[in-house]
Amino acid sequence: MAGVWDVLWEDRDVRFDITAQQMKTRPGEVLIDCLDSIEDTKGNNGDRGRLLVTNLRIIWHSLALPRVNLSVGYNSIINITTRTANSKLRGQTEALYILTKSNNTRFEFIFTNVVPGSPRLFTSVIAVHRAYETSKMYRDLKLRGALIQNKQLRLLPREEVYDKINGVWNLSSDQGNLGTFFITNVRIVWHANMNESFNVSIPYLQISSIRVRDSKFGVALVIESFQQTGGYVLGFKIDPMDKLQDAVKEINSLHKVYSANPIFGVDYEMEEKPQPLEELTVEQPLDDVEIEPDEQTDAFTAYFADGNKQQDREPVFSEELGIAVEKLKEGFTLQGLWEVMA
Repeated sequence: MAGVWDVLWEDRDVRFDITAQQMKTRPGEVLIDCLDSIEDTKGNNGDRGRLLVTNLRIIWHSLALPRVNLSVGYNSIINITTRTANSKLRGQTEALYILTKSNNTRFEFIFTNVVPGSPRLFTSVIAVHRAYETSKMYRDLKLRGALIQNKQLRLLPREEVYDKINGVWNLSSDQGNLGTFFITNVRIVWHANMNESFNVSIPYLQISSIRVRDSKFGVALVIESFQQTGGYVLGFKIDPMDKLQDAVKEINSLHKVYSANPIFGVDYEMEEKPQPLEELTVEQPLDDVEIEPDEQTDAFTAYFADGNKQQDREPVFSEELGIAVEKLKEGFTLQGLWEVMA
């Protein structure tokens, strides 16, 4: 079954110099704010650019050279703060600091608003990121959450219940647990009838397959999640068979509808509506140069979160390489650095 998680990278990855196609919004992604005259102070100090804030990520690109750009997914963000930075366009000024972690590597980004007196850079990014952080129920598989109140599902904004199925056995234990299914436009929720806190919420975003399979309890509905979320395999017994087949058909149908236009749950609106991202994306001109496809880009090296390193660290002998190398920062390994380059 084709899902959205296996191709969804926008909110999870930190990427540099992405293509014009990758800068476009994906289904369910919405442009929330557009800020011109933003400097990427860490990697492109002195270069005026544009910052695009969507419900999944922030995108910065140079106005002079749009192919110089970066995409930062909200799920990779560890911390957002405001600090003083030294900008070539503004001098000493308050800037937005974003610390991220992607593929076990930490990156730091510093954005400065070239237009004085405007706090919009800080308010937009911080508010949208907070909206992303507080809406994880739309995107994350949740066990034993506060999902049920008075035997009814606590609905998320924009969530609608399409079906409620009683008498559904959860097959996670040897004897099974009798409970209730809620099928909505966003997720599937099961809870035990005897203990409402024993429950699971499975967003369609996380589902890799929905199948009917044999089990030691007989024919069962089996829902699998993607490996990125732990690769859960959840079994449910629904009797009689026609009731099980109707449930599978309904879940597959809703999953297909959701995949075409996902609801990510990040709702935030600006007073002034920005132009569509397609109208703001500048077509990247072709250069009269040949690019070697096997060459590695080092665009990301400027963003390594290595503190305020003033001088090289002492050289040490590397038994792995057989040569003297600069002593690695604490927590880093040669193997890890090779994996970043791979």
